[in-house]
Amino acid sequence: MALPFEKLHWYSKLEVADYLVPTSLPQALDMLAAHGGRARVIAGGTDVIPELRSRKLAVSALVDVSRLPDMNAIESDGADILIGGGVTHAQAAASPLIQDKAGLLATGCGWVGSPQIRNVATLAGNLVSGQPAADASVPLLALDAEVTIASAEGLRVVPLSEFFQGVGKTVLDSSREILTSIRFKALGAKQGSAYLRLGKRKAMTLPMLVCAVVATAGQDGRSIQSAAIALGPVAPVPFRERSAEQFVAGKPATPETLAQAAETATAQCTPRDSLLRGSCDYRTEMVKVFVRRGLAAALTQAGCTIG
Repeated sequence: MALPFEKLHWYSKLEVADYLVPTSLPQALDMLAAHGGRARVIAGGTDVIPELRSRKLAVSALVDVSRLPDMNAIESDGADILIGGGVTHAQAAASPLIQDKAGLLATGCGWVGSPQIRNVATLAGNLVSGQPAADASVPLLALDAEVTIASAEGLRVVPLSEFFQGVGKTVLDSSREILTSIRFKALGAKQGSAYLRLGKRKAMTLPMLVCAVVATAGQDGRSIQSAAIALGPVAPVPFRERSAEQFVAGKPATPETLAQAAETATAQCTPRDSLLRGSCDYRTEMVKVFVRRGLAAALTQAGCTIG
């Protein structure tokens, strides 16, 4: 039976008593504390608003952190790049600094949703959602990123590799904590990166597979000093593929090395069979293809000769 127009949940009014707009971080944390676990942080709102409309989330207040000082900064001290918690995917994708020093992240951010979504959805929100298919989390893992989390008790820094705890779960308590910034080292000389994405279409679709690689070429230009390989969504959380990373370290950059690394890269992969995202067998095979291609592309960008 068709429901009356006003009963359809996606048109329902949001049952939120207060919409608060703090102008400082301490004020934002005080607002969260005052609602005793019944408030949530909002910036872009692309995850929070749908959850409220579908009644998956019930809160008494939303605390809008988009106007907090430094939340929209993208800056570098030469060695590190810092991205504020309010930076959108569109801002990150268009940033000359990120394009130059973290190209895989710029590419990944450019794949998120649609232009309308990228203009409002934030990288911090992408991480806090804890989804294994999040486009920004995989390249940030390959960049060895860490996040700064603020609470009434102070600041804590968490490596992104320890941030995700399960599907939709992270170490951050969104009723009392705020992800204020993301930090990672800028790519330097002899380093290259790659971002590969498999989807059913080119826009407005969650990825079936994402692979991000950061590779450092050896001094001889023909070997692999090190590589960081991150994957998603082929497990409950996005993750670093450590076995393949360890395998290639110090090895000659040959097609055989890359092929063998690709074979070892499925050790942590546990994709589910899905009508939307493909079978377990298909995505497992595509992990091998993407790891091999990603390593080759990143090493070539780093100035390494493969052969």
